[in-house]
Amino acid sequence: MPLISFKKNRPAFEVPSGANLMKSLLEAGLPVASSCDGDGVCAKCKITIVEGKENLTPENETEAFLRESKDLPKDVRISCQTQVIGDVTVDATYW
Repeated sequence: MPLISFKKNRPAFEVPSGANLMKSLLEAGLPVASSCDGDGVCAKCKITIVEGKENLTPENETEAFLRESKDLPKDVRISCQTQVIGDVTVDATYW
């Protein structure tokens, strides 16, 4: 099972392969910013991928649109649109 680790001092946890990143973080008790409840509209749930970006699903059309319209860097993913398929290390400015 993939492991989600953190840049800052938080315990890592396992998720099933294909688990949604935002839902996994919320279920682990971590806050994830969102005003659209994960519908892929607001881009507030952006998460910085520190390591393991190759272990996430490719960007879908919604995420690509949000990246372009919000001018987000390549190391940032929209967590509500991203599935975890391998080990990743993540960070957010509000943790």
